[in-house]
Amino acid sequence: MLRRLLIAFGLIEIITPEPIIRLCERIGLRNPAATQRRPLALTGARVEGLLFVWLLVRGREGSTLVTAGLGLAGLALVLVPRPIIRLSQHLVYVNTDDLELRPWVEPAARLLGVLYLTVTLLSRSTDTETTTDQTHDESDQSSSRLRLRSS
Repeated sequence: MLRRLLIAFGLIEIITPEPIIRLCERIGLRNPAATQRRPLALTGARVEGLLFVWLLVRGREGSTLVTAGLGLAGLALVLVPRPIIRLSQHLVYVNTDDLELRPWVEPAARLLGVLYLTVTLLSRSTDTETTTDQTHDESDQSSSRLRLRSS
């Protein structure tokens, strides 16, 4: 269920990142109307959504670098959110000095880190399920071949 919700969130973020960014600005800034976004801000949100969907659908198969990167970002957000908040503001906004953060931005950033870590863990469980399913399929095929030989 959680996997499906996160995939849906990722798809929404890919298709229409603007409402999600505006919501985050209203939650995290005292003066959201003062923001001056960089041109690539929407692209960054879309990439984040794409990573979520890709990892949750495909699993870590062939994407250990992406999984590790998202996991490290999540860990950094959980442990030391302030520098990551500053960095992300500089990447997204032209006028970072004009923005006034609300006091709950750090806890919200930690929650985002937990979300990133959750996606990486769920992508790992996809691999486990795939491997288990393949093992069952292979053992079923082996049993069928064994029965055919014995007949």
